[in-house]
Amino acid sequence: MLVRLLYASRAAAPVTPEVLAAILRSARAHNPAQGITGVLCCSDQVFLQVLEGGRAAVNRLYARLAADPRHGGLELLVYESICERRFAGWAMGQVPLARLNPALLLKYSATARLDPFAVPGAVSMALLDELLATASIVGQH
Repeated sequence: MLVRLLYASRAAAPVTPEVLAAILRSARAHNPAQGITGVLCCSDQVFLQVLEGGRAAVNRLYARLAADPRHGGLELLVYESICERRFAGWAMGQVPLARLNPALLLKYSATARLDPFAVPGAVSMALLDELLATASIVGQH
């Protein structure tokens, strides 16, 4: 059974470009063996991540993320059974939010900042769908 999990969290320490690159490298190295795909957004110390894969593998990864001291305020936004993956092309894609037109974020939020804590999970999922449709997701396929 395939599932999609979307969560948000706040970084416990500053997320430098080097820290973010290390997180992405680790995900891209380990996720394929677990059958996990997804996308990571990070802006202003806020993470928004979608994971897709087998239920047991996604649950195990989420449990590890929840125990990771680099996160605080981890909040599950969406967890659903799915028929097919939306983000199958990425072991872990990335959205370089600093390069996006702020109007795109403003379309889904009261401000032009990434704040998944202030909107329903379906709104964050709609944002990710638009990022997918506009080819705003980068990274290894």
